[in-house]
Amino acid sequence: MAQGNSVSLSSKLGPEERAAAIRALKDRELDILVVGGGIVGTGSALDAVTRGLSVGLLEARDWASGTSSRSSKLVHGGIRYLEQLDFRLVREALIERGLLLQRLAPHLVKPVRFLYPLTHKYWERFYIGAGMLLYDVFSWSGGRPPGVPHHRHLLKGQMLRAIPSLRNGAFTGGLTYYDAQVDDARYVATLARTASFYGAHVASRVRVEGFLKVGERVVGVRAHDLETGEKFDVRAKQVVNATGVWTDDTQAMVGERGQFKVRASKGIHLVVPRDRFQSKMGIILRTEKSVLFVIPWGRHWIIGTTDTDWHLDKAHPAATAADIDYVLEHVNQILAVPLTREDVEGVYAGLRPLLAGESEQTSKLSREHLVTHSVPGLVVVAGGKWTTYRVMAKDAIDAAVSALDGRIPESTTENIALLGAEGYQAAWNKRGKIARAFKVHTVRIEHLLNRYGVLTDEILDMIKARPELAEPLPGADDYIEAEVVYAASHEGALHLEDVLARRTRISIEAWDRGVSAAPVAARLMAEVLGWDEARVDKEVQTYLRRVQAERESQLQPDDESADRVRLEAPDIVQTA
Repeated sequence: MAQGNSVSLSSKLGPEERAAAIRALKDRELDILVVGGGIVGTGSALDAVTRGLSVGLLEARDWASGTSSRSSKLVHGGIRYLEQLDFRLVREALIERGLLLQRLAPHLVKPVRFLYPLTHKYWERFYIGAGMLLYDVFSWSGGRPPGVPHHRHLLKGQMLRAIPSLRNGAFTGGLTYYDAQVDDARYVATLARTASFYGAHVASRVRVEGFLKVGERVVGVRAHDLETGEKFDVRAKQVVNATGVWTDDTQAMVGERGQFKVRASKGIHLVVPRDRFQSKMGIILRTEKSVLFVIPWGRHWIIGTTDTDWHLDKAHPAATAADIDYVLEHVNQILAVPLTREDVEGVYAGLRPLLAGESEQTSKLSREHLVTHSVPGLVVVAGGKWTTYRVMAKDAIDAAVSALDGRIPESTTENIALLGAEGYQAAWNKRGKIARAFKVHTVRIEHLLNRYGVLTDEILDMIKARPELAEPLPGADDYIEAEVVYAASHEGALHLEDVLARRTRISIEAWDRGVSAAPVAARLMAEVLGWDEARVDKEVQTYLRRVQAERESQLQPDDESADRVRLEAPDIVQTA
């Protein structure tokens, strides 16, 4: 049994657990309070609580609602950083990739194969091949196998057999290599739930509105529960600021300028149906400004990304018509039959938190992370890559515990599997038997195992009690009704958007972006969260306005216009 700071440990993260966490946050001084519920914040909470510390975690919106749900969905070493000679970052990321694939979250992180097309006959094959050989070598340097095959060289004919939709004259040959991919938002929600399981007091939709200070020392935060309107103080020996692109804003609350600046770089991605072109693998392309990935994603492709400065609303970065055209133009250079705007199912935009430096180009800014203890009682962690979140979290908590009394254990998260991971391979091997026992198609069981791991049992128990929950959601056949109920009862989803945009990816995968599923999903959530008809209607209408604003923003010519249109849709706020 896992040991933590709460008397009764539960893998549930529902409304009762949230209420209990808030009571605990008000009643005691914590060792560590983490502000920010993205990948680094949730990782920091898990790191701290598994060292035996008392821990709180607050997030102003939903888990992963910022950058951490809007990535390229890749767990990778960053092959382009080899060209920048950033060998340390690549090696660190590849070691983490292996850990995530094999030990920490094999149910959520999967190998994915990419083609790197070549346009020059001889020198480019040698140059890129040398880089990929280095990539393979670094991936072994953690002392364990990398969990993915090595790179391979392909001749032009082999390439065209693997990807028949490639334009014939575009390339001379290619190389294939492996990285990994993840549903980023699902991973973060599972990470928050795992931290809660080990005893952390975690609560989303609680906004930090100021810091408590004694003299120059930070001793806690002023918090505002956006669900109930209640305001309360949380006291802690050390506070960790893990707010990503909001780092500068959070630091400003302390009245401290900060030793570094975090600059937001916008990256957009398109989602298109898998049948729009034939390929057995993903593709990586170089553009004049960034790297463009074509990533297999279930019954879809994800294509991105861009890399442009963003100075507008951080909560809702908007993709413009120009961004979408840029991505289509570059991917069409390699396709025999070009993609058009009509092929695009979904679009999403995210912001990278880059450490601002000398460079004016965001693509040249550092993906390294920094940890600073510039104010007593407050640790700031910023920068970095999604893939290296565990190292960032470890470094942040190392800095925090250096100021605590007593001997605090070292980080242990390289051995702490996420909920659902233990026994996943055995469950996968008997997926056919599970499907027959519950009279569910094997493909459906595979879908559930790759989202919940061994916790799939909890979903299947729901279906056993209420067989109608096995029905797929309208306009989103990949997902069933039980997953909506489970999101609200076990995964901390408090609003319809939390389910359609993050616990599932319906908002980017469905042609109608979740409009058909919204009323059904809202009624299912109402059962768990006690919503009345008026609340159900409000949730649906708020979500529909979000979809409409996003669609219209994607027709705008520039960032300012797109931002203005996107902000016409109100945020979900329960309190005045």
